[in-house]
Amino acid sequence: MNEFDVDLFVIGGGSGGVRAARIAAGYGAKVMIVEEYRMGGTCVIRGCVPKKLLVYASHIRHDVEDAAGFGWTIPQATFDWPTLIANKDREIARLEAAYTTNVEKSGARVVKTRAVFEDPHTLRLGTGETVTAKHVLIATGGAPNHGQAIPGIEHVISSNEVFHLPQLPKRIVIQGGGYIALEFACIFAGFGSDVTLIYRGDNILRGFDEDVRSHVRDEMEKDGITILTGCTVNKVDKHGKEFTTHLSNGSSIASDQVMFAIGRHPAVANLGLEKTGVAINPKNGGIAVDGFSRTSVPHIYAIGDVTHRINLTPVAIREGHAFADTVFGKKTVEVDHADIPTAVFSQPEVGTIGLTEAQARASFARVDIYKANFRPMKATLSGRDTRMLMKLVVDASTDRVVGCHIVGDGAAEMVQVLGIAVKMKATKADFDATMALHPTAAEELVTMRTPSARHVREAAE
Repeated sequence: MNEFDVDLFVIGGGSGGVRAARIAAGYGAKVMIVEEYRMGGTCVIRGCVPKKLLVYASHIRHDVEDAAGFGWTIPQATFDWPTLIANKDREIARLEAAYTTNVEKSGARVVKTRAVFEDPHTLRLGTGETVTAKHVLIATGGAPNHGQAIPGIEHVISSNEVFHLPQLPKRIVIQGGGYIALEFACIFAGFGSDVTLIYRGDNILRGFDEDVRSHVRDEMEKDGITILTGCTVNKVDKHGKEFTTHLSNGSSIASDQVMFAIGRHPAVANLGLEKTGVAINPKNGGIAVDGFSRTSVPHIYAIGDVTHRINLTPVAIREGHAFADTVFGKKTVEVDHADIPTAVFSQPEVGTIGLTEAQARASFARVDIYKANFRPMKATLSGRDTRMLMKLVVDASTDRVVGCHIVGDGAAEMVQVLGIAVKMKATKADFDATMALHPTAAEELVTMRTPSARHVREAAE
């Protein structure tokens, strides 16, 4: 007689939890996966996917404006926000149904409810049912973090609510300087909104290469986005349908909407973790795990944003798959978190992999930098005032390309492919030996011959 009701109990029906459930079920495990909101998690329901759909929609204004330079005469275009949101909602509903169907086809049981620990092996569902599990996987993701409470914080929306606004705000204030803040600043600007971005640091995109940060800011400001750095929001007042945002520098801004995108925190609260002995990482507030996603309790694992390691959907998926392979597939698989390609779907788009110039200089004695800053071919006829940036960071001692950074149209697509080369430890000579494909922007990556900078670390005396 089986000692437990299920072999695997997965808390969270996002991309990572779903992948783990499907793979484990494929190995013959008896699996239950619970999701209290909607199957698909943050990425599918109110993250990457709906955001990218809005990004596509917001690009069209530029495309229409650029058309005249290519001989097109287009009548005055109009945009309807409710139509876009309704179409987005239909696509998200389709994806949610597909996620649920695919999990059920794998043989796992899906339960739409909440689950909390009663003890390390027992979980209580929102239905009142209790389930015992041999292994438990926590994949509850993360949630928007508004930071310290300020007067009027109840008037602020996050990246959750922004997808369900009944109408397009004519003016919006966004606090934050990372992925989400920049992406939505550019989305709303693309729809014609007056956008003000507030960030506490000296420049946006903290942690990215300095050239990327400067380039993106310049391009966003050229597109009419106001970026105020070195200050924060202290207070938000509401007057009817209008808001007044008070800043730490003493100024104030009137708008129709205020959004905070200053970060996300792991969704670890109210899971009953205190009844399990699962440890929290004191450095980041996420569930502490080892290289195999195992927590301090040997049969309980955690993957994805709830661990606060690298908060990217493909990382959660890879971690979920590796967990199932290791625990149920009799394969020992440890996820390599080095050299992960990533993108910011701002306008212009950012694609990056590997080390920044500063990181490389801290790691290697000799570093060569190759950089191209140019007007893309499309802009020669459209007349748009925009430039692209491409940058390679090379460990000069080995000639290995250790970082690649692109800003401009198609940056994300290029960096996904470049990720293969960087992961394979390609050298600058390998890039040079690759024939250019002309005319493309990407050919710059294999035609930069002369370093724009060479850094040599002085030997310690």
